[in-house]
Amino acid sequence: MASLKQLSVEIERIKERNLRVEADKAWETSVTRKLLLALLTYFVVVLFFLSAGLPRPFLNALIPTIGFLLSTLTLPVVKHWWLAHNKK
Repeated sequence: MASLKQLSVEIERIKERNLRVEADKAWETSVTRKLLLALLTYFVVVLFFLSAGLPRPFLNALIPTIGFLLSTLTLPVVKHWWLAHNKK
């Protein structure tokens, strides 16, 4: 049987892990992360459009960027709906 000391150490490890998981989840759902990814998406698409010689790359790169942002906004809604309708 585990001693009180061992259980205490194990509880502390679980608490530390939970803090890391909560911080990771906060980052994954943060507006900062979404905006950073949108900005990076925009620049990569602009570079691609420039290298491909496509017209108005700075304006046309907004379309996939907006699509990305919309997908990040709708996914939580769809997830909530899915979880509500697929509980076991």
